[in-house]
Amino acid sequence: MTDLASVWSALGGAPALLARVSAVERPGALPSRLPVRGLARACAGACALAAAELGARRTGGEVPAVRVDDGAVATAFVSERHLLVDGRAPETFAPLSRFWRTADGWVRTHANYPHHRARLLSALGVPEDSGAVAAALAERSAREVEEAVYAAGGLAVALRTPEEWAAHPQGVEVGKRPLVERERLDSAPARVLAPVGRDPLLPAAGLRVLDLTRVIAGPVATRTLALLGADVLRVDAPGLPELADQHADTGFGKRSALLDLSTGRDVFEELLATADVVVTGYRPGALDRFGLTPGALAGRRPGVVVAQLSAWGAYGPWGGRRGFDSLVQVATGVAAAESGASAGRRPGALPAQALDHGTGYLLAAGVLRALGEQVEVGGSRVVRVALARTAGWLLEGAVPGPAEPSGDVPVGRWLAERDSPLGRLRYALSPVVFDGGPRDWARAPGCWGSDPARWVRGTARGVTHRR
Repeated sequence: MTDLASVWSALGGAPALLARVSAVERPGALPSRLPVRGLARACAGACALAAAELGARRTGGEVPAVRVDDGAVATAFVSERHLLVDGRAPETFAPLSRFWRTADGWVRTHANYPHHRARLLSALGVPEDSGAVAAALAERSAREVEEAVYAAGGLAVALRTPEEWAAHPQGVEVGKRPLVERERLDSAPARVLAPVGRDPLLPAAGLRVLDLTRVIAGPVATRTLALLGADVLRVDAPGLPELADQHADTGFGKRSALLDLSTGRDVFEELLATADVVVTGYRPGALDRFGLTPGALAGRRPGVVVAQLSAWGAYGPWGGRRGFDSLVQVATGVAAAESGASAGRRPGALPAQALDHGTGYLLAAGVLRALGEQVEVGGSRVVRVALARTAGWLLEGAVPGPAEPSGDVPVGRWLAERDSPLGRLRYALSPVVFDGGPRDWARAPGCWGSDPARWVRGTARGVTHRR
């Protein structure tokens, strides 16, 4: 079930620390047929507790009290909808990213990026016209569309029920894995974390995080580490397009650099040489040729924490496939459960991209707990999460009921405004809250790729080392 105790156990946390957490429950926040509010509260709460625990290690004091407010969590889980840039609201989904009728059911496509849109149209053999797309899809079965579009490098997923996904070979493989996979890779020396101050308490102060992630879940994780004091450098390939508003929403606290790993390996190795954490969110296997497997990274940087995010898991027949939250909802049965499972009824959707946001907080929590474990026993570490596994957790034991009515949640309490290189921003504050901790990011997001590919001078000096 989607409760804090189960998440904290998956992270390897001491059960006694759960007493440090209190919750403010707000019925009607993130209304859904499935226990989305519980999932969101548990993920954010576990992340905050992991941050408080690491903070206590660095101050030598008691673990600070954690307060999880459903209002703050619900606001943050739809942060992309609250973002305003000079008063302008961003577009979250492109016109061709939606549900479509097929000859035997439903399929969902994802075409927010130009290259994905082009591949979808190529697979269907139609121009960029919603009517033409609808007509082509109506003539084919959902599973046929799924395979044809994926074969062309695009993204489309057939609607499945939870039972159908549980019987699918990928669903079987995902179901075997824990919610958070944690592994010690070697016997690297224990990590020593220098003491930190309390105004505010920044558990990740001085840590260097290489952020090789895109879209929402991975950037939410690294955005959270930035809030907690880490020097987060996001590195993107210059040839891949990025959605400016999406980057703005998840770019708080970070710097953004462009680096071609094919030609800039020396620069990357310099960054890795003093990195504490490497977070990857690309399709499994996509970065292996650059020596970015956990074992290879630990071999060159003993004591590193490697955090890996995927859509479907890095195993099984779909292990190498791309995916996004909206598609994972459809494949795993979440969309069917949200529709009420009536035959022929239009599929539903969660009230937020909760798989993305929830998995992002799980990943950040896993990193924080891995850093704390290194203080005790050392070892390079790897933490793995998958959107499909988070979806399975949401569905475990859940009996979908009628959709809750939306509650009156005063979101303005958890929104802030500030100026930035992008313009005047309105944005959601982080739900990761503990006594003495930060309430906002130290810096606003900048323009994509506008920073040099190097660490802030002195950020790690005298702060973290290993014995």
